[in-house]
Amino acid sequence: MSNPGNQRPSGMPCHRYQPFRPVDLPDRQWPDRVLTHAPRWCSVDLRDGNQALAVPMNVSQKLELFQTLVKTGFKEIEVGFPSASNTEFTFNRRLIEEKRVPDDVWLQVLVQAREDLIERTVESLVGAKKVIIHMYNSTSPAQRRVVFGKSKDEIKAILTKAFAFLHQTVQDTSDADLEKTHNFFGNTINERSLFMIIYGHCWEHLGQSIAYARMNGVVPPWSKPGNKD
Repeated sequence: MSNPGNQRPSGMPCHRYQPFRPVDLPDRQWPDRVLTHAPRWCSVDLRDGNQALAVPMNVSQKLELFQTLVKTGFKEIEVGFPSASNTEFTFNRRLIEEKRVPDDVWLQVLVQAREDLIERTVESLVGAKKVIIHMYNSTSPAQRRVVFGKSKDEIKAILTKAFAFLHQTVQDTSDADLEKTHNFFGNTINERSLFMIIYGHCWEHLGQSIAYARMNGVVPPWSKPGNKD
């Protein structure tokens, strides 16, 4: 469906905001680049907002709120935590199977770095055209010490294993499915290309992490003078 729910184009008042001040790093190119148009806003009401409620929404309520977000003009919507409950999983399946998601809207989901939860999450997204899988693992000292009982290196190993499993799950998708084509911002591309876009999204987060580190005086190891790796 190209425009279910009479979705209107995004009309965010971006003229009210000023570009951020560039970071002074003469040896790099990206600090000189500034935002010249509005970013793609992501609504987290269906996941983070719902999680904060004393009584979480049921499937029907989440469907109604999703349609409201679509009509508002959001192009990226965090729809939930599909591995957390049958309600969350069913909501995802109804969005996809009932073709409630416009062609230009990305569905975002959250999942912990655990193989069983990753499998369940991917299963909930079968048939979706545009997806962002946000995988995480808590890294605070209290979480490491009290919940996981693991060191920093052991936490890193969990994340490395989880990403490898996620990549393998995507690779196990059949070639026939990967060659299915979709309209993507006016261009016809296949699902293989969509996976690459999702993969590239991870590098955006890496870039943000590097920017935050440098603004706090931390130089990434590969950027230190004399490092040829």
